Amino acid sequence: MSDARSVVETTPEGDFGDLVKVRKFVIHVEEVLHEFGPAAKTPQLKGYIAAVAHNPYAGRYVEDVLPLTEQLKPMGIAMAKKLMAVMGGPNAIVAYGKAAIVGENGELEHAALWHEPGGYGMRELMDKSAAIVPSTKKVGGPGCTIDVPIAHANAAYVRSHFDTVVCSINDAPRANEIVWIQSMSNAPRIYSRAGGLRDEDTKGEDGLR
Repeated sequence: MSDARSVVETTPEGDFGDLVKVRKFVIHVEEVLHEFGPAAKTPQLKGYIAAVAHNPYAGRYVEDVLPLTEQLKPMGIAMAKKLMAVMGGPNAIVAYGKAAIVGENGELEHAALWHEPGGYGMRELMDKSAAIVPSTKKVGGPGCTIDVPIAHANAAYVRSHFDTVVCSINDAPRANEIVWIQSMSNAPRIYSRAGGLRDEDTKGEDGLR
C-alpha cells in the first residue's frame, strides 16, 4: 500500500531565459508503507518533479540545439531543490533518475538535452552522487505516461535501489511543450532481497561499486 500526493505549483520563477518558459511544476511523492508484507521499519519516499515548459524548437528542424541545454541548467538545480525540500533535504536522497516527454511537434533529440541539466541539477546538491543518472525519454501527448527510473546515486551496481516512479500529467505535454522530469528516493525498495552489492559495502569511487 502506498499513499501518493500530487501538487501542482504555479510560480513566478518559471522564466529561466528566452528558451525556457515554464507553464507549471508538478510534484508527486509516494510514501510506501508495505507491499502486502510486514510494515516497513522506515517508509520509503519516492517521487518526481516535472516542469511543463514550452519547446522552443517545436515544429521546425534546428541544427544547433545546445543553447537550450545551457538555459536548462538553472532550472535543473531549482527543480531539484524543490523536490528535495519535500523529501527531507539533499542528505536524505540516496537514489535518483530523470526523464523527458516531448510533445508531438518536437523530436526525440530535444529530450536528450535534459541529460546534463537534469542529472547535474541533482548531483550538484548531493555529497554522494558518483553514479550515472539513469534516464528515459519519449514523444507523447497530454496524459501519456513515462516510467522514470530510480537507481542508487553513488554506486550503480546496488540492486536494492533499482526502482521507478510513473509520471503522467493530464494536460501535458501539449504539442509545443516538453515535460522535464527528475526522480528521487530516500531509501531502497522496502523488501529488497535480490542479493548483490549492499549499500553498506559500497565504496563510491567509480560510480559503480
